[in-house]
Amino acid sequence: MAQQEWLYGIHALESVVQREPERLIELFVLKGRDDDRLLNIINQARRFGIAVQFCQRKTLDDKVNGEQHQGVVARAKPGKQYNENDLDQIVESQEHPFLLILDGVTDPHNLGACLRTAEAAGAHAVVVPKDKSAALTPTVRKVASGAADVIPLVQVTNLARTLRDIQQAGVWIIGTAGEAKQNLYDCKLRGPIALVMGAEGKGMRRLTREHCDELIKLPMAGTVTSLNVSVATGVCMFEIVRQRAI
Repeated sequence: MAQQEWLYGIHALESVVQREPERLIELFVLKGRDDDRLLNIINQARRFGIAVQFCQRKTLDDKVNGEQHQGVVARAKPGKQYNENDLDQIVESQEHPFLLILDGVTDPHNLGACLRTAEAAGAHAVVVPKDKSAALTPTVRKVASGAADVIPLVQVTNLARTLRDIQQAGVWIIGTAGEAKQNLYDCKLRGPIALVMGAEGKGMRRLTREHCDELIKLPMAGTVTSLNVSVATGVCMFEIVRQRAI
């Protein structure tokens, strides 16, 4: 495991300084930038004895390989990493577990957007395979706008085995597939549930599909045949939220 990581972006740094300030080693701020949210991050960091350096834009750009940092970058200790054992505990601790499972989503911006949506929808965890999936990078954290520090991102070695395990724990697994017969809005989406979203284009892998209890699709009324995975995730998750509230 890496001994340190780079974090950047206003939302991501606000979340860390509020929830896990002990992770921050050093803060780098764009010289001359002056706004309330950035000043709050600086003041909070100083309260915890974290060194703050004011830098030129190029210095910050170089630290994050040209990513959009919004004028604030931090060197930090790695956050907690979650595995299969953590997922078992999460499922057991909830009366009606609500999980998002992403199969083969490799774009960090899509993963970050899905984390943000899952946290907003009240999901208890997001599950991804260790291979052929985006990991929790600084880009993912920035796009997730603080959600990555709240909702567990669980990396599993064998996704098919994980699906079997949560099925045995009483979780109903709903997969999304364009060729599914069932419409999202015609399905009962209450109780313990895991929503599986596949990668754009390829969709779910065969083994993942075979472990789903039910396949659903989004009704597409226009000429486009599919949505961005993070958009489709939002549509499906908030239909689950709506039904769970009834």
